[in-house]
Amino acid sequence: MLYRIICLIIGYIFGLIQTAYIYGEIKHIDIREHGSGNAGTTNALRTLGKKAGLITFLGDTLKPVAAMAICYFIFRDRAPESVKALILYAGAGAMMGHVFPVYLGFRGGKGIATLGGVGIFFSCLSGIWFALPISIIIFILIVAVTKYVSLGSIIMLVSYLVQLIIYGQLGICKVEVPYLYECYGIYFIICAIAIIKHSANIRRLLSGTENKIGSKNK
Repeated sequence: MLYRIICLIIGYIFGLIQTAYIYGEIKHIDIREHGSGNAGTTNALRTLGKKAGLITFLGDTLKPVAAMAICYFIFRDRAPESVKALILYAGAGAMMGHVFPVYLGFRGGKGIATLGGVGIFFSCLSGIWFALPISIIIFILIVAVTKYVSLGSIIMLVSYLVQLIIYGQLGICKVEVPYLYECYGIYFIICAIAIIKHSANIRRLLSGTENKIGSKNK
């Protein structure tokens, strides 16, 4: 339990690096007061431009990777059987720090890029790297057809969770039981948090008022 708490704390600290907010402050803008009010990649792109969107995406994607890598090197010899579950706790901590940053009144981003970083590191370490391009292709197809980034993001998250469970049950995912089921649970929780953070988007999707690519925030 102590190892899990340590990984959560390390992850949370890295998650506090609010890329969009920091970039906005450099430009003398509180991004949470503009556009959708979200401190994430999509709002940074729409509010501050392509450079801001790219920097935000890279920053939010890499911070869980850094936290998970640190935890992996700390615990790979101390807890080799559970290390893959431990790095997911670090990823979950990064997700919580990104979505609920204490120094910003718990108003952060929605976690899509951060969750993507979690998936990148975990997939590569667990031998299911091919789950990533499949999820990305699904995201691209959904966005290309519907023009809704939010819808593509939600379906992408769910598709990765489904793949994780399928590959895990088939024995392709290199995680020992019972830690495999713990991994399912951790990813399900952080995926649920990201979807809940998109509740306003879901309501707009259902009412037909969600912003499409190329449109301005209403």
